[in-house]
Order: sequence, then C-alpha cells, then structure tokens
Amino acid sequence: MILHIDGLLKPYYVQTLCMIFFPGVKFPEGEESGPEVPEGWVSLTEEDEGVRAEVKLTAPDGEGTRASEGSAFVKWSAGNGEPDRVRKLAAGEAFLEAGRAMTGIRPPWGIMTGVRPAKVATELFRAGYTIDEAAEAIARDYLTEPGKARLAADVSMAESRLITPESRRQCSVYIGIPFCPTRCAYCSFVSYTSPGLLKLIPEYLEALGNDVDGIFSVIRELGLEVASVYIGGGTPTVLTADQLSGLLARIGKNLEAAGAHPLEYTLEAGRPDTITPEKMAAAAEAGVTRVSVNPQSLNPEVLSAIGRAHTPGMFFDAYRVARDSGVRDINVDLIAGLPADTPESFRYTLDGVAALDPENITVHTFSVKKSSEFRAEGRFDPSSVTAAQSVDYAEEALRKAGYIPYYMYRQKNTVGNLENVGWSKPGHEGLYNVYMMEEIHSIFGAGAHAVTKLVSEPAPDGSVRIERLFQPKYPYEYLREYREGAGERLEALRTSARAFFSHTSEPEKRDH
Repeated sequence: MILHIDGLLKPYYVQTLCMIFFPGVKFPEGEESGPEVPEGWVSLTEEDEGVRAEVKLTAPDGEGTRASEGSAFVKWSAGNGEPDRVRKLAAGEAFLEAGRAMTGIRPPWGIMTGVRPAKVATELFRAGYTIDEAAEAIARDYLTEPGKARLAADVSMAESRLITPESRRQCSVYIGIPFCPTRCAYCSFVSYTSPGLLKLIPEYLEALGNDVDGIFSVIRELGLEVASVYIGGGTPTVLTADQLSGLLARIGKNLEAAGAHPLEYTLEAGRPDTITPEKMAAAAEAGVTRVSVNPQSLNPEVLSAIGRAHTPGMFFDAYRVARDSGVRDINVDLIAGLPADTPESFRYTLDGVAALDPENITVHTFSVKKSSEFRAEGRFDPSSVTAAQSVDYAEEALRKAGYIPYYMYRQKNTVGNLENVGWSKPGHEGLYNVYMMEEIHSIFGAGAHAVTKLVSEPAPDGSVRIERLFQPKYPYEYLREYREGAGERLEALRTSARAFFSHTSEPEKRDH
C-alpha cells in the first residue's frame, strides 16, 4: 500500500490505521502506483481552534478501483490537550469514516491502535478522571464502542491495585523453553517440534542452567528483589519429569541464594497432553504457585483444525491433575474465533471451563501471524462475527461468575479487531502478566529468544527509560554461543545493567 501524508503525523501511526481495514497489508519502499495497489492520502490542516483532517482511500475492486473519503475536525482541547494526540485523533476519525465507507467494517476499538488500551485510561485517571468519566472520554475521543471503553477503564483500575511503589523497585525473571510436542497451525512463536531439534533439550537445559545462574548473579549484585518468576515457552512441560525437576531445583537454588520469596511463580504447562502427576508434583514441591492448562477449545473439530494433539477429555484429566497437585492458581487459555468454531461451540467451551472454577481464565482472540499456516492458506476473516459474539459472551458470563478483567493487550491481524483479556478471581491476578505488559519493572530473560528489559522507576509524568538486551533467537544459535563461551553475554548484561541503574538523568518519555 502506498501512503501520502501531509502534516505532522508519523507514518507508523497511519499504517496501523490502514491495517484495521486492510489486515496484513504491507508498505514496501519504492512501491509504484497501479490498479492492484491500494493507496491512501492523509492531509492535516492546523487551525486556531483545532485540527482538520482529510482522508482519501483507493483500492482494487474486481476489474476497477473503488474510492472513499472521510473528514474530521478535532479541537485542541481533546485528547487531554496534547497536540500530537489531537493530530492523531483527527486523522484517525477521518480515516475511520473513509475505511467504513470502503469496507463496511466498524471496528469495536474505533481508532485506538495501541497494544495497551488500558494505558489511555491510566493517563486519564492520573489527570483526575473518575472511572465513568474515563470510559466516556475514551468512547468519545477514540470512537470505541462504550463496552470496550469501559473494559479498558476496568482493566486499568484493576492494574492500579496491583502496581505499587514497591513493585516498581522489584524485578521479575523469565525462563524460556522453546520446544513443543507439536506445532499449532496458528502459531508463529519460536518453538521447535521435530525429533532432531527435541534432541537438543539436554544440552539446552545445561546451557539454560548456567544462564539462570548468571542472571541471578546480576540481580543479586543490583540488590533487586524478585517479585515473580515465569517459565514459558514453547511448552515447558515437554520436558520429562526429571528434567523439569532439575530445572526447578536450579531455579530454587538461585532464589534461595538471593533470599527471594516471589509473590508468584508460574509454570506454563500449556499442552494438556504433556501434563503428568509427576511433573505437577515436582512443580508444587518447588514452590510453583501458578500453572496454565490450555485447551484453547473444547470442540474436537476445532482442536483437529488447529493441530492440537489432545482431546477435550485429556484436558479435563490434565486439569484434575493440576488441581490435585495443590498448586495455588490455575489459568486456562481459550481462543475465540478459531477456524471451525461457532458462537455456540465457544459458549460450550467457556461454560465448561468456567464450571471448573479456575482462578484465571484468559480469553484470546484468534490472531493470524504472517508465518502461520492459516495466513498461508488464506483462512483469515478480518471481521469475524464468531469472534465478536464469542468475546461478548465471555465478558458477560465471566463477570457474572465473579471474574474481573485485570490484564489486556491487542495484536495486529486479530480477527474482528478485538482484544485478549485476562480474567481473574479477585486476589488471584497473574502478576507477571501485568508487570510485563505495563513495563512496571525490569524483567531478566534466560534462554533462547528471551529478552531482558531494563526499566527505570517512572518520572512524575509516568514515563520511563527502557533498554532491551536480546538472547540469540534460535536454540542452535543459543547453544553455539554457549559452546564458544557465554561469559561475554553475561558480562555485557552486567555492564549494561550497572550503567542503566546508575543513570540519574531524567527518563526519556516513551510512547508505548
């Protein structure tokens, strides 16, 4: 797609607006105009009272080209009075009018394009708005559906109860196991399933153990308290019971050396077909407080379509094993809008899971990644009615069942332009999710494709400094570096962390 921008707007923002109505569209440099190439023109005019925006879109339509237009005027007093935000609101409102005219799509989140919808509500709360006033302002300025605006405000309010001055001075640890028993058709995470690559696990665990030791040595040197530990993947329970016990023992030794007593210790069990009593017993004995058992659906046809190896019965068995282990909290992941699913079968799934009364239920919306099988096969519906009805039912049913929304994020190429929401029984919220998504404190990452994210304490306006340090992406790269000597990476982390936390200048404001 070709964009023509006249005014003080960042191209990336306009691109995100385009992707609401043209999912998966690309913006290659040097692309030339033609009948098969969609184009967009965005023009801003700044006046004394506000900003006027004009948008024109063209796109191929059979043998010809269709066109649409939109316009908007937004006063300088909107958007909490920030000039850049007023410009975005004007461009977004005009783009929404043109996009709706061309495609018929009415995005529930309006022109809100960011990953973190609750961030806007948080800023409004900081400016003195009540929860009702914040929801009304979001719906008005961002043209969101009232229910979505209220959801953003509710999530922000829940997060505010979990984020304390103490939590901002702490840190978390992420430990990655990038292996799975099989690959889901919708997935593009870095995870490995072939027998040849699974043979790397023993050597990978040896390298990972040394990585964990190094990460914790830096944490101890910095004098940081560990608030949460998250073992993710991939599927960590692809490990044998002995391998999992060994990893947990290594982590436990480091926690003890640091004098750490995490508020939360999560094991992403994930696949029901990898969960055994021995593995769950090892987790409970090691002090794990939260596990995820993720069916995604209780519809056998859906499970087959997405490449899951378990049956609904296997999920219920795995859930029972996790519950009997004594681990405090269980999370269950579901996905709305999956191929072959229907609103009726999603309701059956949601009701069946809610009847188990898990502490957390996370409702994701099907998002097609560029490398997944579904996009390659063209099986992507950007305005999925199934997803919209399923997400609406989940919110209604979970609120009635006593769950609260505490965590939310959005992704590109999500069907229906919808959201992912973590629901929790009060007092059982998944802390790592909030710390990570809201960038509350530093997260130290061990393992292939892990990212260490150093986060400063916030400035008075809420802005923070952030620095990211990346591990090698693939297990074989990670192991090659380990064989050649991982000390250099550890020393680089140590040096970067020392410099970062000794930094005393004003944090740089970041637009998350």
